[in-house]
Amino acid sequence: MLDTGSTGFMIVCTMLVLLMTPGLAFFYGGLSRRKNVVNTMGMVFAVLGIVGVAWVVAGWSFAYGGDGSLPFFGGFDQLGCLDAVGDVLEEARTTPDALALIGAGGSAVAEGAKASYPAIVDIGFQLAFAMITAAIITGAVAGRMRFGALCAFVAAWVLVVYAPLAHMVWGGDGSLIGDMIGALDFAGGDAVHISSGLTGLALCLMLGPRKGFALVSYRPHNVPFVVLGASLLWFGWFGFNAGSEFAADGVAALALLNTVAASAAALVSWMVVERVKVGKPTLVGAATGLVAGLVVITPAAGFVEPWAALVMGAVVSPACYFAIAVAKRRIGYDDALDAFGCHCVGGVVGGLLTGLFCVPELSWTDQGGLLYTGDAGLLAAQALGIVVTVAFVVVLDLALGLIVRACFKGSLRVSEAEEAQGLDVAAHGESAYPAFVGLD
Repeated sequence: MLDTGSTGFMIVCTMLVLLMTPGLAFFYGGLSRRKNVVNTMGMVFAVLGIVGVAWVVAGWSFAYGGDGSLPFFGGFDQLGCLDAVGDVLEEARTTPDALALIGAGGSAVAEGAKASYPAIVDIGFQLAFAMITAAIITGAVAGRMRFGALCAFVAAWVLVVYAPLAHMVWGGDGSLIGDMIGALDFAGGDAVHISSGLTGLALCLMLGPRKGFALVSYRPHNVPFVVLGASLLWFGWFGFNAGSEFAADGVAALALLNTVAASAAALVSWMVVERVKVGKPTLVGAATGLVAGLVVITPAAGFVEPWAALVMGAVVSPACYFAIAVAKRRIGYDDALDAFGCHCVGGVVGGLLTGLFCVPELSWTDQGGLLYTGDAGLLAAQALGIVVTVAFVVVLDLALGLIVRACFKGSLRVSEAEEAQGLDVAAHGESAYPAFVGLD
């Protein structure tokens, strides 16, 4: 039977997740340099359009089509979502009060059919996931990547990398990571955060550092933008994590509470780290800690108890702070807005801690965490799932990057003159803060 409560819940969660990508635009825009804020936000908004089209045309089919027999790929049977829409319309004509769940993501949850709602709802929900995942990548390349090259890369990436990876994690029986390996990912530690952060790292290494990297200090140009963006991300993340239960039930409520707990603990932890390291807690640091806490709880949101969420939040901030404030300069990679340092590192920490803190009764595979069972099987599966994700993403990222670079005459990067001028004017012919009568 169609559960109107869960249907309404999933529609609201979809809208919340859709809000996250514009929120990320403000977050990244505030962190960027003044002369690049339009370009930085424009890249995120371009993702909304590109991924929106690609997902409806083919992404949904590549991720969740087929019969589940392929461990890496969904299929071609739902191109344009026509099969799913047709099934929904047929059900509406024949049994309007009994729309079945059709091919929804979430593997074990969907197969258990704990709640029935039209598949068309899940198509939109998964579309919002694809949007925010691809948008995260843009933070690593801000200030120096050609706008057209980024658009071309994202268009290919969402179909070639993200959709197959989503199938590998959430594709149900036969999927490589979720079924064969048995790794747990409640809402996107592997599929969303590790994949996007790692892709950002791959691209920033191909691009090279910004002019002046490690010589000048890049400061956020608009701290209120950063806080506004983090707040929108925080609000939308409740739909991101709670909605990944695919039902309006107690586990969804647990995921929501864990999301609050982990983000709160990470925010406090980040302020403590800054107080110890630099002598003053900053508002940008608090916002970054909030996001790191949201990242770390994503793979574990419906699997752990609230006390464990607090521990995860407290642990992730020092790890991400080290990646952002120490490792980046020592190694020399220019992850401009810390997509890798926050999302990939936070996703890895969250995935591993899921293997430690997962409550057996909440596990999709009935395999609990090391702390509860004394068995390291789930922890090993989590680690293997992360390794497979990293290998899959890195190989395809490098291949796509080289192809796109060749298509753009051997360069993914803007000219030195354009970089010095600022990409707002050079790439878009507009300024976020135009001067009037000589006043800025």
